[in-house]
Amino acid sequence: MVHDFWSPVKVSIEVAIISGIIVLIVGVCLGAMMAGKKFKGKSVVETLFLLPLVLPPSVVGFLLIVTFGKNSPIGKLYEWVFHQSLIFTFSAAVIAAAVVAFPLMYQSAKTGFEAIDSDIVGAAKVDGANRRVIFLFVLLPLAFKSIISGGILSFARALGEFGATLMFAGNIPGKTQTLPTAVYLAIDAGNMKLAWAWVGCIIVISFFMLMIININRKSEK
Repeated sequence: MVHDFWSPVKVSIEVAIISGIIVLIVGVCLGAMMAGKKFKGKSVVETLFLLPLVLPPSVVGFLLIVTFGKNSPIGKLYEWVFHQSLIFTFSAAVIAAAVVAFPLMYQSAKTGFEAIDSDIVGAAKVDGANRRVIFLFVLLPLAFKSIISGGILSFARALGEFGATLMFAGNIPGKTQTLPTAVYLAIDAGNMKLAWAWVGCIIVISFFMLMIININRKSEK
């Protein structure tokens, strides 16, 4: 019974951490690249970045199956390298969580970078700093609080992902069964005590995540 309770908690946290790291790296890099940039088609590119935020989870799951399924080039390459299908694996759960969490990280990081005074960057260039030095020692420190907020929101979103994960990764206990899918099955089976325990776990984790964000925002004022 104890193992049955902690198994989806463990899987959810692992999925949220790994997908959160991926989203953090990709979101920060793309946010820095897009901040303040003007080019033809930028609005289209950014709309694509933010699309998973508004699409129904079932649609996201369907698109992931089409993109990474057995008949897709990526799916065939994965199966050739790892000798198994990507669908219904832990990796699939990570991908699903990362896709739905990415828009939050990207938007927060881009907002943080755009809030930096261009004069500061200009002064760094005058002092001879190259792009890498400016990014690591000027942009990242100044946008740090926005990046942290985006990272926490992304983690919380990945932790609560349900629809796309269920379609793409399935609901395999100990492997791809996350807290949201476990709650769904517990309710379906009439086990309200176990469902409440998992719901409480999600609420507590999400509460502390949001509290950290609020404290972070207040410190900016």
